[in-house]
Amino acid sequence: MFSFNLLSTAAIVLAALAGVQAESHTVTFTNKCGRGTPTLHGQNGAVLSTGGAYTINGPLIGAIAFLQTGSCGANGDGCTLLETTLKNPTTPGSGSSTDLSLIPPHSFSVTTGFGYYNGCDGAGADCTGPNCNTAFHVPSDTFVQVACQANNVFGATRVKLTAFAGQPRHHLLRLDRL
Repeated sequence: MFSFNLLSTAAIVLAALAGVQAESHTVTFTNKCGRGTPTLHGQNGAVLSTGGAYTINGPLIGAIAFLQTGSCGANGDGCTLLETTLKNPTTPGSGSSTDLSLIPPHSFSVTTGFGYYNGCDGAGADCTGPNCNTAFHVPSDTFVQVACQANNVFGATRVKLTAFAGQPRHHLLRLDRL
């Protein structure tokens, strides 16, 4: 009886660990401005990427991304900001959330958009000007957050940040598979 309980407990622990290890998220960038460096910072302020795809095995909590054009501060101050948390939902409504922010000290710098891939395909937003209604302008603009409740145990949730200069809106968000 003891060995059966021990084996059952071990099997449950291993199954839980396998589920955690299967969580994977990737952030990719497409810069069509012809200038600047896409930059991704982690919650602790560490630079995670300066243009290349960034993959994390586990949740990505409180990350920010922006196109560093030389005029952006270290945390994207003075520029269009993307904020994201990418995680598998553990309860209803607790999954990924991404938004664009123009709350001061952030301000419009380049047309910016994002989209989810391999889970919630087609969900995303773009901001083509300083008065866009798809970005935070004040903290109470919570309606601009784009959630994704897909569980990616068997795949990867991808967010693509796309920055364009002077491009028509219909070219902003590429919905091709990564």
